[in-house]
Amino acid sequence: MIKHFTFTPEGVCSSQIDIDVDMDKQIIEDVYFTGGCDGNLKAISILTRGMTIDQVRAKLEGLTCGTKRTSCSDQFCRALAKIQSGELE
Repeated sequence: MIKHFTFTPEGVCSSQIDIDVDMDKQIIEDVYFTGGCDGNLKAISILTRGMTIDQVRAKLEGLTCGTKRTSCSDQFCRALAKIQSGELE
């Protein structure tokens, strides 16, 4: 079953992350960032499509952007963590 999630990131340039997940397999079907660095975020979307949530988190969690303590990819991982824990509906 594919489920759609919307997450509001904090401390980054993107203002919204929309994520479609195959909940049975825990696979990223699609991700779309609103705002932020267009080319980089399109690349993240393409590269993570078909990966499991755990694979994405292992690669991108904790990354920072410049002097910020987080990044759009880290915020994506925070959204994925909330999806896994059931905090994001």
